[in-house]
Amino acid sequence: MSQVVITVSPSIMTEMRNNYNSMLSDKQPPGSVFVAKLPSCTITAYRSGKVLFQGSSAETEAKPWQSGAGTPSPKKKTGKKVGDHKFAPPPTISTLSAIGSDEVGTGDFFGPMTVVAAFVDKKQMPLLKELGVRDSKGMKDPEIIEIAKNLIKTISYSLLVLPNEKYNAMQKKGMNQGKMKALLHNQAIHNVQKKVSSYDAILVDQFAKPEVYFNYLKGQPTIVKDSVYFATKAEELHLAVAAASIIARYSFVMEMNRLGKENKVELPKGAGPIVDQAAAKLIQKHGEDVLNKVAKVHFANSQKAKDLAEKANKRR
Repeated sequence: MSQVVITVSPSIMTEMRNNYNSMLSDKQPPGSVFVAKLPSCTITAYRSGKVLFQGSSAETEAKPWQSGAGTPSPKKKTGKKVGDHKFAPPPTISTLSAIGSDEVGTGDFFGPMTVVAAFVDKKQMPLLKELGVRDSKGMKDPEIIEIAKNLIKTISYSLLVLPNEKYNAMQKKGMNQGKMKALLHNQAIHNVQKKVSSYDAILVDQFAKPEVYFNYLKGQPTIVKDSVYFATKAEELHLAVAAASIIARYSFVMEMNRLGKENKVELPKGAGPIVDQAAAKLIQKHGEDVLNKVAKVHFANSQKAKDLAEKANKRR
């Protein structure tokens, strides 16, 4: 079994945990921060900062994180904000004509992953604000749907939906969510580039360190890198990202509704106990194979749902 050990800073470890969030294991050895189970690699991160990769793909999985390995030396304070990097957006980003990208569905057991890139010209900003475009996190589904229906008629965008069956097949081959997201963001942005004549910037809602993001894209025929910036909570920085988030959520809601109707059950969002119960009912009605069509089967919810379904069958 191949093994790789690296040492990372606390911020990188947090980023790693977020990246492997859907693959986290409930069983952790003493002194560990998290354990992630991938098809061909187990990752164990320790409070000391050391991260152990074990399995046939250990070297491949560790490589993107090695550029950020090691605890950085203390530096003199500067005027920069925490988290600044060479891909950080300029202070004027909110006033620029930009392509923004965001994704939805990565933390939900049910439903597909949806990624959207959207272009907002600075001349369109007053209209978008009038339509109600803003950070979608505080919006409920009816408002998302209403705004999105107007938005898709107003701006240039690219929507990519990764169906559950394809997602599960890619995951079983060893591809993690971070790489899936990077590939989809890159393709959606490239699609929008072909639709617009000019833009000032590209802003990606950051889900991985920029170096890791571009590492995921190695080997792709087209890698969009010029004028690309990354920021967490990017939907608060530019209306293009907020618009992308709204369209992505709209698509996700529509897909969830469709999958629910096809299987005659309401599919809840998230990955909590209510999701386990809904998945158990699905298994009882249609068998375990149904999960491959409607869910991300590597989530811990799959086994919990199977256990619940088995207990329910025994009670009959």
